[in-house]
Amino acid sequence: MFSGLKKLFSNESGPSAAAQPASASPENAVASLFLRRDAVFDRNNRLSGHIFTLQESSTLADADDAAQRDFDQTLLDTLNTSSEAWNTSTAYIPLSSASLGLPAIDRLKSSNVVLLVQLAAEAEADSVCEAIDLLHERGFQIGVFRQPKNPAFARVIQLVDYAAIDIGANVADTARDFSAAVRATATERPIRLLACNVETPDDLRFCQQWHFNNFHGKFASLSSTGRSDSSGDPHKSLLLNILRLVQGDAETAEIAAAMKQDPLLSFRILRYLNSPALGLSHRIDSLAQALTILGRQRLTRWLSVLLFSVREPQLGDWLLVENALTRGRLMEVLGETAMPGVAHDPLFLTGIFSCLGNLLHRPLAETLNDMLLADDIKSALLERSGPYAPLLAVAEACEDFDLARMKSTALAAGLAPRTVNRALLAATAWASEVTEYWE
Repeated sequence: MFSGLKKLFSNESGPSAAAQPASASPENAVASLFLRRDAVFDRNNRLSGHIFTLQESSTLADADDAAQRDFDQTLLDTLNTSSEAWNTSTAYIPLSSASLGLPAIDRLKSSNVVLLVQLAAEAEADSVCEAIDLLHERGFQIGVFRQPKNPAFARVIQLVDYAAIDIGANVADTARDFSAAVRATATERPIRLLACNVETPDDLRFCQQWHFNNFHGKFASLSSTGRSDSSGDPHKSLLLNILRLVQGDAETAEIAAAMKQDPLLSFRILRYLNSPALGLSHRIDSLAQALTILGRQRLTRWLSVLLFSVREPQLGDWLLVENALTRGRLMEVLGETAMPGVAHDPLFLTGIFSCLGNLLHRPLAETLNDMLLADDIKSALLERSGPYAPLLAVAEACEDFDLARMKSTALAAGLAPRTVNRALLAATAWASEVTEYWE
């Protein structure tokens, strides 16, 4: 999954290996390429942003600056279809230094954006530094990849906000020395250290020890939460029971009585329902009021979201939370195109409940037997059949960034890459906004 990013981050002076033929028009390229995003974590083990790139291709491994600018233009045009994906988290966008003057950068919302610069082989320090100063004035943060052999690197590193290194492609001593050198350089302005392609939890601990601030790589998917059941959060069993009551024929008084069994859970539910993420115009002070304002179907949706909140989350927890929320919202947004006129709440529930087995450490079929779900939702989750199954397949392929599956599932669902990319950005924005208000 990370091979394309490893090529990008370890390239000493040349452009990204993820490129398209220069002969392809920008419009055609935007329409035909799939966006990928990879999680970035902070020192608190919380997901803090994403690196956005386009699908892999080795076509331009030795491309010139003009061809690289064309590819970077395509990436920027793709991201400019939605400027909301980094409202509450950071977007890291790798670009060649030859692309820093592209007009498409002007259309990006500068807040929470880090432009990660790969110095071109012929980069001139004066022009790159001037471009960085202008981008700083417009509110962008700038990072640079470790390229000590590039003549412009020594001056550029003094101006940036982030310094990045490919951990997987360098020995430990190199990463340690890079950290020490960057911290010694940061005399007038702080420079955050970004560790890319961190492969294992041991590598993560090494990077944390050497003062790195942000971390990217497959270490998160290898990190076990160490929980064998759902007892990590004692509220989940009660929350599942409330979900069953809301979905069933239970009276409002019975639902309220279930909530009173755990005052802390009641507080968490009401705080979440009143958060800006939901955008409600009236304050909700009780679950009975929530049932009146939202209705049982929408309340089921939001209780399902809250089910994935984790107290004192670990790396694996955050990855699971993001996967679940993004799947649900992605399916819902894609449904607007693929299934017009169809209620989208079932699509959302299909996506989010597809991760429920991993959350509760129980077989998904066993978990779903205890819930009152529509047959189409259960068919998609358990049999990969029915009207919702094609969109679930797209969501899972996007999460894994399995390019072959992304192409085949999108084709089967009647979706263009452009539509999938825009929906992925929207889902990223929504998931980040929702988790912003959790403990």
